[in-house]
Amino acid sequence: MIKIFVDSGSSIKQAEKEKLGVEILPLKILLKDVEYSDGVDLSREVFYDTLIKDGVFPKTSLPSPDLIQELVEKEKERGNEVLIITISSGISGTYSAIKSMFSNDEKVRVVDSKTAVGGIRILVMEARKYLDRSLDFVEEKLQNLIPRIRALAVPETLDYLHKGGRLSRASWAVGTLLKIKPIVELKDKVGVAHKAIGLKSAMKQLLLALNHADLDYPIVPSYTYENDNLNALVEKAEDKYKKVMTKQDDLDHAIACHWGPRAFGFVFVEKN
Repeated sequence: MIKIFVDSGSSIKQAEKEKLGVEILPLKILLKDVEYSDGVDLSREVFYDTLIKDGVFPKTSLPSPDLIQELVEKEKERGNEVLIITISSGISGTYSAIKSMFSNDEKVRVVDSKTAVGGIRILVMEARKYLDRSLDFVEEKLQNLIPRIRALAVPETLDYLHKGGRLSRASWAVGTLLKIKPIVELKDKVGVAHKAIGLKSAMKQLLLALNHADLDYPIVPSYTYENDNLNALVEKAEDKYKKVMTKQDDLDHAIACHWGPRAFGFVFVEKN
């Protein structure tokens, strides 16, 4: 059997790991000189109070190598092979670090998702269909799906993308001045898929993007901090899209700090 591991950039919560049959490797978050394990010992209240009220932007780092090694060895002792799906190598060194740890281990396979949050959730759901197959077979299935995953979001402000180094100062200044609402896409790296003037126009662009969704796969509606923008967006979506939407994903802290509060969007699989 195959045991699936993900890092916390998947936004899969600790409370879900038994249901989904996954092990979660928490990224590290540094806030005010205190290091936390993402999704484990950092409360939502402390995180957003520090980010919004105190204006402190967190630093993130890789999961503990010792913890990874320990958890993987336990699964191997149980007779399992291990599939590790990581946050995109374009925004984190997690893939490279874990890949190097197990480069000579035939019982462990490390896959770069090229995405994060709901995109990894979709990959986990796909991998779960084939847990009794070989690692080669499952990896091939995921590699065929990865290029089709789209993760689109609209940040309420460009400030956090700028603070996190995902947006240049010039782009931040121009976008803020012109009240541009970029539709930001994570596809290996963070980029701007579309530009809209105002919130309504941005929502329209997100809804148009769903026309390309393959409804054999789930659509993951996602938000940070408060979901009023997302609720308004989902309300405007056609019923055929609502039927395949998962529960709303309140994004994990390591990702939310870059989007900023009240960001919202969809993750889905494009049609072939």
